Amino acid sequence: MKLKHLLTPLAIAASLSTSAFAADTAKPMNAAEQKQIEDVVHNYLVKNPEVLVEALQALQQKQIDEARKTIQKTQETAPKFANELFHQANDPSTGNAKGKVTIVNFFDYQCPHCLHMTPILDAVMKADPEVRLVFKEFPIRGANSEFAAKAALAAKLQGKYLEFHKALMQDVTQQQLLTEDSVMKVAQAVGLNVDKLKTDMKSDAIAQQIKDNLKLGQNLQLLGTPAYFIAKTNVTTAGPITFVPGQMEQPQLEATIKKME
Repeated sequence: MKLKHLLTPLAIAASLSTSAFAADTAKPMNAAEQKQIEDVVHNYLVKNPEVLVEALQALQQKQIDEARKTIQKTQETAPKFANELFHQANDPSTGNAKGKVTIVNFFDYQCPHCLHMTPILDAVMKADPEVRLVFKEFPIRGANSEFAAKAALAAKLQGKYLEFHKALMQDVTQQQLLTEDSVMKVAQAVGLNVDKLKTDMKSDAIAQQIKDNLKLGQNLQLLGTPAYFIAKTNVTTAGPITFVPGQMEQPQLEATIKKME
């Protein structure tokens, strides 16, 4: 069905509207006139439901095309932000600090795809001693996500970022619910000084770090989490950097790393 068919009900409505208000274009539409137009459009769509299907398909394709364009822009823009992505001293990290390849991981503790990726990232790190993993706290799913991100960065000040991060991911996976109380229970379980943690969470430095991460994500036009940037550990603004949006399986991640070595 062509575009003209999508416009047909609108054309009918416009025709009715024009005839109804020819005498006085400033006259507001009354309830009867509005009902008449709605009935025409409704009846047309009921008799031609394929119009709705094609409209939805067109919308879906438009969204896919726009997402692809955004992903391509992110890929092209990434080298410009190589320093912010790969070389921030305050970013938590694990693995070989001098390894050949670094993965930068943007994640949210309430993101189900991020939870799925946690054991995959662990497996990759164990299998390849030449990989470094950088964590970018990217709390985009509300106040509880931000609370957890601040707690994680505060845990880093006690030397327990990785333990807390993994335990919190595991806890959320099991409970399917993240709350301030659950975050504090995990903190206590991994041996953190909870009182110190709560104080450190309020620091300007942690607030600024999260703000910087969110701004970086905005500059990179990230569509969500997880999001991965993979490059040689000593990468500069000359690149190359590979951007991988969303969840992936271990073989795909390992193949991407291999290309960068």
